[in-house]
Amino acid sequence: LPGPPFTHQQTPRKMVYYGQTSCEQDTERYLDVVKYVFSCYRKEVPLVINTMGWVKGEGLLLLIDIIRLLSPSHIVQMDVCDWKAMPPLTPEHVHFSAGLHTKGKQQSKCKQLGAGGMESWKYSEGEDVSALQHKLLYVHPEFPRAGVAGEARVHSGILRDMSILGYLGHLQSPDIGAVLPLHSLVPYQVPFNAVALRVIHTDVAPSNIMYAVNASWVGLCCIPEEVRCQTDGPVLLTQTPVCDCLGFGIVRGVDMEKKLYHILTPVPPENLRLVNCLLLGNIAIPNCVLVGQQGIEGEIPYVTSDYNYSI
Repeated sequence: LPGPPFTHQQTPRKMVYYGQTSCEQDTERYLDVVKYVFSCYRKEVPLVINTMGWVKGEGLLLLIDIIRLLSPSHIVQMDVCDWKAMPPLTPEHVHFSAGLHTKGKQQSKCKQLGAGGMESWKYSEGEDVSALQHKLLYVHPEFPRAGVAGEARVHSGILRDMSILGYLGHLQSPDIGAVLPLHSLVPYQVPFNAVALRVIHTDVAPSNIMYAVNASWVGLCCIPEEVRCQTDGPVLLTQTPVCDCLGFGIVRGVDMEKKLYHILTPVPPENLRLVNCLLLGNIAIPNCVLVGQQGIEGEIPYVTSDYNYSI
């Protein structure tokens, strides 16, 4: 749990490809994804939920939605010294506060001051009080700048790139030897009409979809509907599905004549048989993969240095 994530990656029991590093653009789909993944939890083992660091404004309201949705038994809240923006997430606060997409319960008019001046509430008859009694473990540091975000965004980007590189490391032979560049590995050939395609984070005109997909990081997913296509494809989805993601890959090339995607992925063949959907999100292949291609003379594919920075 405490080590860098890229050093001990495991295959998750249930995974959805959200496709973005922040859920700000589509919080409703984010909650749908949380519900979908949480539905597979069987409660035979304890579950630790690692929430994200967005806890200001709408992020705090979304956190209240998630707590209400998942009903945890304990909440560990680590505060920041000299920062009053986030209240203690007591059972009462979560119960009565409105979230981003959920409403809080109405407070009883009979508000009382209990022992020690702490507010206590009378709950309306028939309300299950036990359902909202999580235990709050509240850590408040006394020294200044404790918990200040600082370079968190930069660090998270580096860790994300390391995780992607660690994942791509499974494409290499287990024998200790030279690391093969990605363009030296044999890709899978996937017919256009065998998989549905969807760009998650933005609208792309169908005529430009292959430009977007080429040389991109994709989620290899499984939608419940059978992919049916009368033509050679491609098959384009009009909405982003909330569905199982079985792993990831790189679309190494697109063969427009033979109507094939060329995909590199470490996902085992028995799982690849279930894949019928490619989701393209806003997650980029680490620059070093493209810039560090070996044995190439002249311009490096997909890399440009002739760039107008005034745009």
